Amino acid sequence: MIDMRYTKMYQALQKVLGKDEQIDYVMSNKTALMIEMWSKLYEEKAPWLDKITESAGIPAAVAAETARLTTLELQSEVTGSAKATYIQSVYKNVLTKLREQTEYGLAKGGLILKPYVTSTGISVQYIQADGFFPLEYDSERITRCAFLEQFRRNEGIYTRVEVHTFRNNELNIRNRAFISRVDGMLGTEVSVNSVQRWSELAPEITFSGVQKLPFGYFKVPLGNNQDSKSSLGASTYSRAIGRIKEADKRYSQINWEYDSKESAVHIAQSLLRYRKDTDSFEYPGGKDRLYRSVEYNTGATDKPFIDTYSPDIRDTSFYNGWNHLMRQIEFECNLAYGTLSDPNNTDKTAEEIRASKQRSYSYISDCQEALQTALEDLIDAIAFWCDIYNICPHGRYEVSFVWDDSIVVDTEAERATDRADVSMGVMQLWEYRMKWYGEDEETAKRMVQSPEGDIIE
Repeated sequence: MIDMRYTKMYQALQKVLGKDEQIDYVMSNKTALMIEMWSKLYEEKAPWLDKITESAGIPAAVAAETARLTTLELQSEVTGSAKATYIQSVYKNVLTKLREQTEYGLAKGGLILKPYVTSTGISVQYIQADGFFPLEYDSERITRCAFLEQFRRNEGIYTRVEVHTFRNNELNIRNRAFISRVDGMLGTEVSVNSVQRWSELAPEITFSGVQKLPFGYFKVPLGNNQDSKSSLGASTYSRAIGRIKEADKRYSQINWEYDSKESAVHIAQSLLRYRKDTDSFEYPGGKDRLYRSVEYNTGATDKPFIDTYSPDIRDTSFYNGWNHLMRQIEFECNLAYGTLSDPNNTDKTAEEIRASKQRSYSYISDCQEALQTALEDLIDAIAFWCDIYNICPHGRYEVSFVWDDSIVVDTEAERATDRADVSMGVMQLWEYRMKWYGEDEETAKRMVQSPEGDIIE
């Protein structure tokens, strides 16, 4: 889509749709502004960045690490029939891109995985939060949503608005086309079939017996603290924007500290060779960066002089402050201490560190659950289009998920729980040994009977 302000286009869309449709507009202009802000931060275009303040890349790092933990070692497969086999052929391509797309969703508050029919079958489109417009939402799902497709030809900007509406077990898809000469405006409405690229699209079509809109929506499992009435997800770093701004300034200060304290040799111009052909002084060995020419004057006399400039760098105090700031961002982004900060430089107690890990585990677990819901809806949507266009034989299908439990399970806490179960007699000691020592049943029972077998660690 052509790069433009998300809020401006949302307002233009509201104006056009409001002429002939009654829409609840689940997304406020305030939420639209926040989506725009989250996108700018991820793309290192924060409004506070300038020649002095540069980006430390924290939003992208937070989103990337959270996405990595969420999708790590994920195993998922569609099975059950020839139909399932076809769905799996489409789905496996989604899984190869899942970590990257999850990162975009976490950064911007959400992601839509939208299947569409091509001449060769079904493909999946990944639409980031600043590329779609949720219009209505029930207690669980989006029930009306607008998608925009744009291209520029000569001096005209062509926009197709595709509105999906789910109501009374019916799916209505409406296509509308607009031509504008001004960015950020839809312009004049024309027939969708009058544009060659969209000439084969139906202006409006309705399907009955539908249970939900045909796409998967990954909603970041965080409340929007800037708009508590919003039903949409919020960026994974939405609560740390103030700290991120401060961190960018601190990062720039650290860089300037090193730049400004770079060693130099101040040398009198009288010691340098002057070249008439270039009207400049020639530095020793061509080390222009090391030497800085100055004029040392005592009255009218120029005195040859060399002075070394090598001040101390205040790196320790700067980095201590930086680490403290990183730990605050880790807390606000549900990351364990040491993810962004220096894990070897902490003023946190062992209990605080364990609590931060548990907080991270819980959040990752929530992200995995939200992502699984989106993938299940995506698979149902692929199956829906398969049935509509007879792309593959009819048949049953089911999808399995195996997430990496080591990410969402606090091993130490689980082991402590098992110890308590052994003490209460709920778990046998030999069962404990099988689970935690990797022993087979025969070995575990034999070890329990030995003198040292009464000890559990």
